[in-house]
Amino acid sequence: MATIDLIVLGMLKRESLSAYDIQKLVEYRNISKWVKISTPSIYKKVIQLEEKGLITSRTEKDGKMPEKAVYTLTDAGKKEFEKLMFEISCKPISIFLDFNAVIVNLESMSKESQKECLGNIESNMNVLKNYLEENIALKENAPDVPATGMAVLRQQFLLVQAIEKWITELKNGLE
Repeated sequence: MATIDLIVLGMLKRESLSAYDIQKLVEYRNISKWVKISTPSIYKKVIQLEEKGLITSRTEKDGKMPEKAVYTLTDAGKKEFEKLMFEISCKPISIFLDFNAVIVNLESMSKESQKECLGNIESNMNVLKNYLEENIALKENAPDVPATGMAVLRQQFLLVQAIEKWITELKNGLE
């Protein structure tokens, strides 16, 4: 998947990292909240990228810690990073929201069940909103958080606010 490639290559463009370090950065930057990326996919991806010659690895050992592979971008990897940046930025925008599968099927349920499903979505949206608010407050003045990372957090917060408003309108329309 090109998105995971871009995330991994982008992190390695800044510095050499182990797969574990990449996974921790994905967690810290909340990337998995807006891009489908999992821990196993990161480990598989570094192997694939190395096989393609886009990254190289060297083994490091730190004290009594076990050996680990640390990955570095190759010249081919730098070119692929640039290519993916332009390729993905030129694609039409698609927003996939899993809960839309519930929305399109609401009319097949009783009014009471419709309200319950919408309430569940609304509740989960509230959890996400609170999570984003906490993260924004925690990271907005942190020197190690890039402005682009904060921009994505704010983007996600604005989307949550828009979806909250939309759910309210949908609930009113179904009554």
